[in-house]
Amino acid sequence: MSQTFLLEIGLEEIPAHVVTPSRQQLVKRTADFLKAQRLTYGEIKSFATPRRLAVLLTDVAAKQEDVKEELRGPAKRIAQDSEGNWTKAAQGFVRGQGLTTADITFKQQKGEDYVFVNKFIPGKSAAEVLSGMAEVITSMTFPTNMHWGDYDFEYIRPIHWLVALLDQAIVPLQVLNITSGRTTQGHRFLGQPVDLAQATDYEVALAEQFVIVDPAKRKAEIKQQIMTLAEQNNWVVELDADLLEEVNNLVEYPTAFSGRFDPKYLNMPDEVLITSMKDHQRFFYARDQAGKLLPLFISVRNGNRDYLDNVISGNEKVLTARLEDAQFFYNEDQQQTIAAYVERLKKVTFHEKIGTMYEKMQRVQLIGQLLGKNIGLAADELADLQRASEIYKFDLMTGMVGEFPELQGTMGEKYALLQGEKPAVATAIREHYQPISADGVLPQTKVGAVLAVADKFDSITSFFAVGLIPNGSNDPYALRRQAAGIVRIIKAENWHLDITALQQQSSQVLAEHKATFGLDLATNSSQFQQFINERMRQWFGQHKVRYDIVDAVLASHENDLQQMFAAAKVLEQRKDTPDFKATIEALTRVLRLSEKADFADQKQLTVDPTLFENDAEKMLYTAVEEVRTQVAQRTIAENFEALEQLRPLIAAYFDATMVMVDDTAVRNNRLQQLVILARLIFSIADLNQLIVK
Repeated sequence: MSQTFLLEIGLEEIPAHVVTPSRQQLVKRTADFLKAQRLTYGEIKSFATPRRLAVLLTDVAAKQEDVKEELRGPAKRIAQDSEGNWTKAAQGFVRGQGLTTADITFKQQKGEDYVFVNKFIPGKSAAEVLSGMAEVITSMTFPTNMHWGDYDFEYIRPIHWLVALLDQAIVPLQVLNITSGRTTQGHRFLGQPVDLAQATDYEVALAEQFVIVDPAKRKAEIKQQIMTLAEQNNWVVELDADLLEEVNNLVEYPTAFSGRFDPKYLNMPDEVLITSMKDHQRFFYARDQAGKLLPLFISVRNGNRDYLDNVISGNEKVLTARLEDAQFFYNEDQQQTIAAYVERLKKVTFHEKIGTMYEKMQRVQLIGQLLGKNIGLAADELADLQRASEIYKFDLMTGMVGEFPELQGTMGEKYALLQGEKPAVATAIREHYQPISADGVLPQTKVGAVLAVADKFDSITSFFAVGLIPNGSNDPYALRRQAAGIVRIIKAENWHLDITALQQQSSQVLAEHKATFGLDLATNSSQFQQFINERMRQWFGQHKVRYDIVDAVLASHENDLQQMFAAAKVLEQRKDTPDFKATIEALTRVLRLSEKADFADQKQLTVDPTLFENDAEKMLYTAVEEVRTQVAQRTIAENFEALEQLRPLIAAYFDATMVMVDDTAVRNNRLQQLVILARLIFSIADLNQLIVK
């Protein structure tokens, strides 16, 4: 007979950003627990509000599955002595299974008799199994914890009640001094405690106590109420998904309402108003049909419509105070010039081991020009880049960014335009922060993209230069995020950029301009390349590139990120073609034999055709030289195709040629030929890493 089980953990209000991951974690831990306990069920439905986490299991089996298994023990010759008595080995084996020697049978396997026993473990009842759910509760982990009372136990917030019901029956659980029962709590202000007659009453009973416990239903209700307000007033409201999720996890019984603010504040940039509403007050904003921001906000109350006018008035006062501060800073900031703000950056420390923010901007000016020329920016673009890199951090000294750090870059763009800077310069100031997250928006202009890469490149290499290199999960300066941003921008812009060469060139240019400030950006270059490669690996993983292809590409002799992207694409496209396996086997044979080369100077490789002893050597040499002379002008796809076409020549070469002959000159000549070919292969990938079937 199937049953329904309910578990609810009642808590003090959980931070909104923790609610959803905690609900998901509870589901997973419950599923893992039941699997380990061999208790089957139909589905797990999860619930969460700021004050509770809950799961409802349907079609729970009446008991665990029985365990029936046949276990093999020691060989008969070990289990019995010459007189047929049971040895300690046999006795220990059956004792470990909770059985006796009377349960032993013998079966022959591979020509020898072995001890076997049949073990049967009857399943426990569902109630008995579910009484162990306390370990699921206590095993949960959270980003922050607290303890309360005299307990050493820590949790996201204090636990105030537990509900555990298997149909109508209470399942006994205990966490600290809290024992499970059937009483849940309604809305903190509108509801009452309610006794659940049975597990299936959960949603309905709480709804009657002003708690919408299903987060999907609660979110749908919030959306519906907001959109109804918008339709009634002819507003256009964009429901930001992250804000909607956060608001949903702040309330148990949502009521949407709108409030207004003085239109005079609309003279400030929209971003200032939106930040004040969205990021600071968790308000939604609205526009008219023409897209103009309206002097109003939409919020969601955790309660009903009683005394809603008081709630609206209170929220209006709070927002007005925030906007009044913003207006003050906006007006004050415009009293200073950009040059004055830049001058103040000379006294702002970027990092005590690295230097000031002003010095950072000086380095980025030089790196940006180097990078811009490498990727082919036009003269006017280089001029815009130069101006942007001279001032791009100035808004950090403004009052607005001091009050609203989220607006760094954005206010730089606004203030730059107000002070007559070119739009391209102003846009680059905003874009240099992008992307600000793993899937954040990328710069849309070339000047902005170059400035973004130059700034991130300087940050990473500067910290590496002073030995502050991320390790494990420790990354206090978000260098991994910045490196991932470099990778994404280079991929999107299709730039051919050797990241290690850029590091060396930057170090030289800075030294020539006496702008190193005690830093050598080429310090720890191998670790820097590995650091970038790990971000490449992350990108490939996100785009479902096969892991062995990723290993092969990252182990290549190529530091041009765009070439690495192209190589992975080529191998992904070719891996299922009929000739792929044979091609890889031929090329990896070359790689393996080339490793036997031990001559001192492998930089200057020359092959002497006069030492050839068969036509296969001549044909391979001619073909490889043709590939080598054209490799720089060809794409990765074309180069791989050229290597594919060498396969029959490689096969003929190895059929006719012994590489490791006694004659030193001939042997080295042949090894040099293989090393030259191996380098061509390595310029695409280390094909030894590939798994071919």
